[in-house]
Amino acid sequence: VQLVESGGGLVQPGGSLRLSCAASGFPFSNYDMSWYRQAPGKERELVATITSVGGSSNYEDSTKGRFTISRDNIKNTVYLQMNSLKPEDTAVYYCRARRRTVLREYDYWGQGTQVTVSS
Repeated sequence: VQLVESGGGLVQPGGSLRLSCAASGFPFSNYDMSWYRQAPGKERELVATITSVGGSSNYEDSTKGRFTISRDNIKNTVYLQMNSLKPEDTAVYYCRARRRTVLREYDYWGQGTQVTVSS
């Protein structure tokens, strides 16, 4: 199982970035996919989730209207489009794949990609 994030970097306030998370080794379309972030000295927090069935999404309040999560079940990739970035968006961003069945829960994390918003 692998989740490989990419697309992070340094961007000025007001700028945009698009993060990607390429998945392999598991049936991607059956998993809910999420982006989390962790800023220095803070706990990891949920940014956005997109479901396996129906592709509905939800967002952390501070990112609503600025971030968009999407998925491509052919490419086994989940994306996070981030617009109007603010310095407080600076964090390591992680991809998570999760699935619950009657018997067990499957839970995988990527290694993270750094996003720095600074002038």
